[in-house]
Amino acid sequence: MKKLRTSSDWLNRTVIGIGLASLFSDWSHEIATTIMPAFLASMGAASAWLGVIEGVSDGLSSLAKMGSGYCTDKLQRRKPIAVAGYLLTSLGTASFGLATSAWHVLAARAVAWFGRGVRTPVRKALLAAAVTSRSYGRAFGFERMMDTLGAIVGPATAWILLQRLEHDYRALFAWTLIPGLLAVAVMAFVVAEKRRTPVPHISFVTRLGSMPTRYRKFLFAVGIFGAGDFAHTLLILLATQSLAPEIGPARAASLAVALYILHNVLYSTFALIAGYLADHFEKRYVLSSGYALAALMALLIVILPGRIWALSFIFVLGGIYVAIEETLEDSFCAGLVSKENHGMAFGLLATVNGAGDFMSSVIVGALWTAAGVSVAFGYSAILFLAGSLLVLRIHPRGVHI
Repeated sequence: MKKLRTSSDWLNRTVIGIGLASLFSDWSHEIATTIMPAFLASMGAASAWLGVIEGVSDGLSSLAKMGSGYCTDKLQRRKPIAVAGYLLTSLGTASFGLATSAWHVLAARAVAWFGRGVRTPVRKALLAAAVTSRSYGRAFGFERMMDTLGAIVGPATAWILLQRLEHDYRALFAWTLIPGLLAVAVMAFVVAEKRRTPVPHISFVTRLGSMPTRYRKFLFAVGIFGAGDFAHTLLILLATQSLAPEIGPARAASLAVALYILHNVLYSTFALIAGYLADHFEKRYVLSSGYALAALMALLIVILPGRIWALSFIFVLGGIYVAIEETLEDSFCAGLVSKENHGMAFGLLATVNGAGDFMSSVIVGALWTAAGVSVAFGYSAILFLAGSLLVLRIHPRGVHI
């Protein structure tokens, strides 16, 4: 792989502030995400409900990302949109505690994920504007690392509170407000927004057509991969169901949370490593390898027994591939278009990912319920491999990536 030149002046106030906001926000909603499968199970909801909740929420989030991405490039100040998005996510997550049936959880998750969708392309545009193009990988890798530190602390907090609150799920959801509101404060008072010139007002279709061909090929590859990239709360459910017959539902749920913490430790560790690789080597090779690891993980779910050692390996692979996937998709995208169009580019990327998340979570959950684990995750493995091969066809010549 061809080695690229890099620069080191990337860890500034805005990068750190965005990283902290990601940490606190992920801490908040990962508490809720970690216990959501058990909360739904306590209501008697099947695995298909979890797939629908994740899928519908991701689908609504993708629409918000597309609208936010299109609008943000036309604004002189982007940060207020990000602050509002973080606030909506925090309040929506805490409202899980008011749910008395599965559709209430769906509504609360949809509100939280709408706020997440609004803020995502804005946050990424602010981050890309704060560094040079040769530091995109490390800047986005740092943000992903901080986000995942929250995803480590969140499940750990959930596990501790589950014991102390004696599985009082509603009280636990109220605790999510503390880190959630801290994220709002950091985004509002720490992140510095650079002055910028808004892009002229042109139609959505015209701007979409003006995007480079390589960028459109990139979106297609991401879409194919994303159609199989199920929400990893399904891994928690897989571990819980696989281990329950042997050790009982309560211990299985606690052990599944521990495995998810392991997953997020690997995610956090490899996010910064993936960012370093992105700034030193051709991004298509690094991203393709991450997609291939996802295919391997899905295949192992199909062929390995539901024992703790096998599940541990599956969760490890899941954490590593997500770190590579999310860091490389963002830094690859940032190099494919001009900074003036970053909001639109990140919004479209997030929309494609959201549409894929909607399809994959609903389809994998339904296939699991109707035909079993092998069919559900075999479907994902095929699409993961296809995405890996498609990324290799995006030639980087003439692009600053």
